[in-house]
Amino acid sequence: MNQVLETIAARRSHRAYQPAQLTKEQLDAILKAALEAPSALNKQPWHYSVVQNQELLAQIHAAAKENAMKRDASQRSPRFNDEAFHIFYHAPTVIILSADPANDYAKIDCGIAVQTMALAAESLGLGSVILGLPKEAFMTEGAPELRKKLCFPEGNDYVIAIALGTPADDKPAHDIGEDKISMIL
Repeated sequence: MNQVLETIAARRSHRAYQPAQLTKEQLDAILKAALEAPSALNKQPWHYSVVQNQELLAQIHAAAKENAMKRDASQRSPRFNDEAFHIFYHAPTVIILSADPANDYAKIDCGIAVQTMALAAESLGLGSVILGLPKEAFMTEGAPELRKKLCFPEGNDYVIAIALGTPADDKPAHDIGEDKISMIL
């Protein structure tokens, strides 16, 4: 195996973090990797909002939970039923990606960028978890205020996020679904 393949195999979705903040060097390396991610037609449709303000993360969590809890239990993530659940898992740093929803490839490009950051974090000895659930917060009346606080460019909306930090859990590898591959020769 090579170093890249070993990093991919070692990466886990961590859902508990130590409170220690990332170093400037770690954050700079992850953001550099994010900016180097490929995108369709090199449009680089993303905007990265780096959040280390725990009060703002708590506000986003509360808005997401409030919105999710308005729906029937069968129509929302069961994680919201757990009082101990925090949408960002108390990570010291969260990077929220926004983009113009009119760009047909923006979601795919942001997915590529967030996976690039996850692998960069793993290579630096950090943990991460890629997050879709914060989208709930951007479907509320308070969403314009959150977009402003997160410095989203005009017209951008939430796409995906990644929580980063030193893991406080030990997670085994998930089962490999080799039956998910079809070889067409």
